[in-house]
Parts: sequence; structure tokens; C-alpha cells
Amino acid sequence: MSTVSHSSETNVLPLIVEPEQLLQHIDDPQLLIIDVPANGDSYRQGHIPGAIYLDFRYLMRGEGPVPNEVPTVEFLSQLFSALGLTRDTHVVAYDDEGGGWAARLLWTLELIGHTRYSYLNGGIHAWRDAGFDQSVEPVAPTSSEYHAEILNPQVAITCDEIKAKLGDKQFAVWDARSKDEYDGIRGNNKHLGHIPGAVNMDWLHAMDRNRALRIRDYAELITELGALGLTPEMEIATHCQSHHRSSFTWLVGKALGFNMRGYAGSWGEWGNRDDTPIEK
Repeated sequence: MSTVSHSSETNVLPLIVEPEQLLQHIDDPQLLIIDVPANGDSYRQGHIPGAIYLDFRYLMRGEGPVPNEVPTVEFLSQLFSALGLTRDTHVVAYDDEGGGWAARLLWTLELIGHTRYSYLNGGIHAWRDAGFDQSVEPVAPTSSEYHAEILNPQVAITCDEIKAKLGDKQFAVWDARSKDEYDGIRGNNKHLGHIPGAVNMDWLHAMDRNRALRIRDYAELITELGALGLTPEMEIATHCQSHHRSSFTWLVGKALGFNMRGYAGSWGEWGNRDDTPIEK
């Protein structure tokens, strides 16, 4: 008696995929490749064949006291339906800046319980570096009916949760901003500085500039993060100004096997409230 297998080839795609792996699976009908560039011209100048374009602004609420907060589930349902997401879809996300917006998309998918996804290591830079074909023809998505729910709320962490956990030895904060922002020298918030006890590794420091912005050597990163006091058994919240840069550090931590949570409010919220403790 034969059994019908519904598993797709894309099940073998790991969290972090290389251009060569993606090329092997590029014609898989279950694959949805999404380009989330920081510079919209990047998609028009050349994208992975079959990739659809997503404006990164749709990944944030865009209004209210914390505009970088997660959009409503109603909005996410509309968005992912427009992109053609189904429960069986394996999403491969990439961008033109080393992973910030692509990771914000993947973090959002994780939040709604859609865990079939990968990040193209290095994004379009790595694809171009490998010399693979690009397309300049825009690809229209095939819409679907996707109902988004927050199924994995623990992937996110709130301002109040962080405040309650400060001082807990098993909890840490990875601040992915620049050193000047962390030190309170620069920024455009009401209050400057950092969350008490937070450690600083700039998101750019996790990228390998000599390898088309791929994630740096894992062993080196684990060693450096360990020296900062971040270890795999801890619960780690990561943030930046708007949870764009820190979506990448969330992804890097996840790839390293760390227990990561993303603070969507980030410094845009923490630095503009009057009830949040701050160090300089």
C-alpha cells in the first residue's frame, strides 16, 4: 500500500540558505521568494527570478504612539493574502542590506506561527556575487486567503515585560544599535542611552563584509556574544530603534541556537516614555 506524501522538497531548506541551495529549488511551486529591499530601486534593478516585491513599511503599524509596533492581525491577514501565502508555502526572504527587513518579515511570520521560512544569506548581494541570473520583470503575486493570528506571542517581548525582567540573571538585552546610540551620544528620542544592563553589538558587526554581507562565522559570533555575556541558555530580548536592525540580530541569534525575543517597540518606545529606566 502506497502512502501519498504531501511534504514538499522545500522541507530540506534550512533556516539560512545559500544562493546555490536556493537555485536548486527555485522552480518549486511551494516556494514563495520575497524581496524586501531597503531601497525600492534594488528590485527594479534586478531581483531573483520569480521573487515578489514587498514594501517594508507594511511590516510596521505606521501609526499610533509606537508606529514600529506589529500591524493588526486584520492587516497581516490582508497583507499575506495579497502576497499569496498559504499554510504550505515555504517563504524565502531576502533584501539588499544584509538582512534587516528580510528578518523583520521572518520574525513576523514566526509570530503568526508560519514557521516554514528561510533567509537567503547575504541577500541579493550574495546572489549577484554568485553570478546567478536576475530578472527585471516585476512578478505579480497570486493572491490567497490567509488568516493571520498571533500564535507565537513569546517571539515578541513588551516594554513592561522587559522592565519586569531587568536584574534577572537568566535574562539579557542585546542592543543592536550603533555604539553612539547605545552610549546616548546620538538619537532623536526624548531620552537617550540604553536599557540598564543591555549589551551592545551593532547589527552590522554580525555581517561579513568580505562575503557579500552573509552572516559572520558562527563560532566567532558565539565567542564574541559569550564575551558580552550572551549565552544560548539565556532568554535574550533584542532591540534597535524600530526593530528593523534587531530583527536581523533576532535571526542571527536564532541561527546560533539562542533563545531570542524581539522587542518591536524598541528604543522608539523605550526612549520616548517617562517610566523606563535608562543608563548612559
